[in-house]
Amino acid sequence: MLIFLTCMIMIYFGLKMILINSKHLLMILLTFEYMSLIIFLMLINLFMIYCYDISIMVYFMIVVVCESVLGLVLMTLVVRTHGSDYIKSLVLC
Repeated sequence: MLIFLTCMIMIYFGLKMILINSKHLLMILLTFEYMSLIIFLMLINLFMIYCYDISIMVYFMIVVVCESVLGLVLMTLVVRTHGSDYIKSLVLC
């Protein structure tokens, strides 16, 4: 229960970091990775408590890695086209 509470506090701080550092795309992507790792930690603990098969976590990590690679590719494209990673420089139509 203590680990679950700690993870919930860490998720709260992750959401707070998104609100505070919402100017740069790189900081938002790093915060998403931080929150993905927290969710991974919560799922590992949940699977250990209920004796589930942990091999499903490999699929979760594959999805997290694919998400991070897509985020970095998008950030690279934004920096090449707009010259910076500021969110305000993007024109979202």
